[in-house]
Amino acid sequence: MTKKIAVINDLSGFGRCSLTAAISVLSVMGVQACPLPTAILTAQTEYPSYYLDDYTDKMEHYRLEWEKMGQHFDGIYTGYVASETQIRQIFRFIDTFNKPDTFLLVDPVMGDNGHTYDMYTPSLLEQMQLLAKQADIITPNLTELCLLTGEDYQHLTTIQDTRKLMNMVRILGEDFCIDGPRDIIVTGIHFQDDDGNEQMGNLHINKESSSLFSFPYIGRHYSGTGDLFASCIAAGIARGDSIPALIKMAGEFLELALIDSVKEGVPCNDGTNYEQYLSLLLPDTDKRGTNI
Repeated sequence: MTKKIAVINDLSGFGRCSLTAAISVLSVMGVQACPLPTAILTAQTEYPSYYLDDYTDKMEHYRLEWEKMGQHFDGIYTGYVASETQIRQIFRFIDTFNKPDTFLLVDPVMGDNGHTYDMYTPSLLEQMQLLAKQADIITPNLTELCLLTGEDYQHLTTIQDTRKLMNMVRILGEDFCIDGPRDIIVTGIHFQDDDGNEQMGNLHINKESSSLFSFPYIGRHYSGTGDLFASCIAAGIARGDSIPALIKMAGEFLELALIDSVKEGVPCNDGTNYEQYLSLLLPDTDKRGTNI
């Protein structure tokens, strides 16, 4: 039977992010996406102008109606939330639908590059920490990992030695795993390799080990790359792929989309030209990371 994932995120008409990204990625990977919108936007929030229709009060209707239908989900995947009130709605959804054979993936969207997004508040962070602790897997970027763990982002990013930086990130992740998620994938870690080449790394951390996966840094940040990455991980878990194989596949997929977007001069707010590379997400199980 086709696997089903409840995807709790916003829907933006432009920006190639959130539900737009998740639905296309899950579908090509053979998984049914069941969207629960947290908000409907004309365009993602980095555009200079957009209209937003808040769906906080409507989220409960989804939970109640899906419960009446007797729906079961193989996974629950949460992304952007606009407030701590929405996270409390997500807790109710989890209480209803998170069964022993259901995984919970949380993408704790709160900021990037050392800056928090407009919706961020200390109360939202508190609720997000509780949500991330309940998850089986989380996919924070480095800024979001620092927020979740109370680490100083500016101090962490002054570390020039790559091995020391990755070791510090690993320790933060392992500590958060103690009473929290089984796996953490820290995305978008900017560093230089031994030859002085700029790289972007994704560090997979669990209680047993850590592995670093990296690809060349293209020099620009595009809307929706975190959503595309987390969607690859969620769909792959549902279809039974290993996490290391999924991280490598998602990285290769995004690298090609990013290179194409830079070549074509795509504005960063528009997101990446990922559509033509979706076929790369078809099953491929023999992929490994580099142990560190």
